[in-house]
Amino acid sequence: MNLTEIEKTALAITRETGELLRYGFRQAKQIEFKSSAIDLVTEYDGEAEALITRKLSRAFPTHRIFAEESASNGQSAMDEAAAASAGSDYTWYIDPIDGTGNFAHGFPHFVTSLALYRDTHPLVGVVYDPLRDEYFHATSGGGARLTIGDGPPQPLAVSEAGQLVHSLLVTGFPYDRHDSDLDNLAQFAAFLKQARGLRRTGAAALDLAYIAAGRLDGYWEYKLNSWDVAAGVLLVAEAGGRVTAIDGSPFTLTRKVDLIATNGHIHQAMTGVLAGFNGHTAG
Repeated sequence: MNLTEIEKTALAITRETGELLRYGFRQAKQIEFKSSAIDLVTEYDGEAEALITRKLSRAFPTHRIFAEESASNGQSAMDEAAAASAGSDYTWYIDPIDGTGNFAHGFPHFVTSLALYRDTHPLVGVVYDPLRDEYFHATSGGGARLTIGDGPPQPLAVSEAGQLVHSLLVTGFPYDRHDSDLDNLAQFAAFLKQARGLRRTGAAALDLAYIAAGRLDGYWEYKLNSWDVAAGVLLVAEAGGRVTAIDGSPFTLTRKVDLIATNGHIHQAMTGVLAGFNGHTAG
């Protein structure tokens, strides 16, 4: 399997998706709700997902496709029985718009995320910011890179920050935070007392891409979906960072995940801060 060629295909698909999203970003949107009143979806989420799945299915007809909107509706872009009969152990994880809340409000911070896995092993990851025309992409064992527009790929490397007081951290809050005890507020407060700064951007895939690029130093979050992080965890690993479960144990991609991603230097410090909360996980 030629991962470089697969990566090129994924990059081309995200470029086409980006054209749709740049247009949609400036239009009035039809906003609906999924799991809660703060879990939004627009018509462009569905249009972008349809475009991506159509292109991937043509390019890789035996691969499974696990995409946010179809998965949220209890559907799948490829029939599981058909995939199994074809002997496929390859799966694409797709988030057509990571940061839909931002997109719906006209806040310019959202991406498209695509990742190819063989079973639980990441092979290719692409996170594309269409407004900045930035492609964060990686292949397993091939490193992580940033391509801006039509420019040459530039290698990505995590930051050198070695202490929390010198670190810019990022996190997010779960969609059920209005009703759940695990709302991440106590954890946020704990890091607020120790880090240089904290951010909440509303786009997990881009948070992970920024860790890989050295723009952020550490990230933690609970109750994420697989499509939120599938590409980003490969970016971080290939840029020299570290990704684990919240308690520091090895990370495995599952439907729901809690994770920490860092430059590696502050990983132990972050797991130490969160150790007092480790009884509270997505499960």
